[in-house]
Amino acid sequence: MTSHAPVPGAPAGGRERVRADAAARGLAVEFLARQAARSLPEAAAIMGIDPADIVKSLVVKRSDDSFLFALIPGDRAISWPKLRAVVGVNKLSMPAADVALAATGYERGTITPLGSTTAWPVFADEAIVGQRVAMGAGEHGYSLFVAADALIEAFGATVADISGPVA
Repeated sequence: MTSHAPVPGAPAGGRERVRADAAARGLAVEFLARQAARSLPEAAAIMGIDPADIVKSLVVKRSDDSFLFALIPGDRAISWPKLRAVVGVNKLSMPAADVALAATGYERGTITPLGSTTAWPVFADEAIVGQRVAMGAGEHGYSLFVAADALIEAFGATVADISGPVA
């Protein structure tokens, strides 16, 4: 397992924040300690699941400098036209890693809406409905498993077709 030094400015205890937020929402989550992976397919193989069962929690920046979470199956990519239409804006972008960290308190690869330092709106791709998914657990070396439907309900997430094939 790779160890990671704390990031300056990042709130401490990512996994503890995730656990506390999940408990406050009545959401059952399971943490899995795992070795570092160099790619999403490698992470899926380590956990014995399909890449589609890993949900990427992507931080998306709006033009007014607010953010949202887009939950996208691991084997798919954000469809910017679809997401813009659902959100009702004409401009969205992926922020730099340091901006995503400042917006959520999590480094890329560990991001989850659970325990985020700011409660941004959540948009979930319809492909995750009915699935048990793995996602970032707030710190490196861990993933969490959760029922996607319970996660969607816990956040009042907007569910829509917001992804497309990976190019």
